[in-house]
Amino acid sequence: MMSNNDKLQIDSKRLAEAWQNTLPRVLEESDRAEVKADEAEPNALRVRISTAGRTMYNFDFKCTYVDSREVKVELVDVERGGGSVDERTTVIQNLVDDYVRHLHECAQQLHSVTHS
Repeated sequence: MMSNNDKLQIDSKRLAEAWQNTLPRVLEESDRAEVKADEAEPNALRVRISTAGRTMYNFDFKCTYVDSREVKVELVDVERGGGSVDERTTVIQNLVDDYVRHLHECAQQLHSVTHS
């Protein structure tokens, strides 16, 4: 639970813009990311990462700030060519683990923005 002095002090639109600018720098060059504020939760973001090449997967994540520094990352969906795929395969799980690491790295790089 967030204590009052460790609350997220940035509005969700500015936070989404900061993520949109930072995330491409921590991802593979060929991957694409789209970051949007979560309309239901002001301390959460929706992130879609699209892989390049023949695989053409889309990974949807929800990133929720637990406090001004820590982010909880949840996989929402994985799609390929507009259809859902089995998220339990080793290939998908390895990609998910990799992207979760990148999302945490992005959050770390934004500490100066989120932690005042």
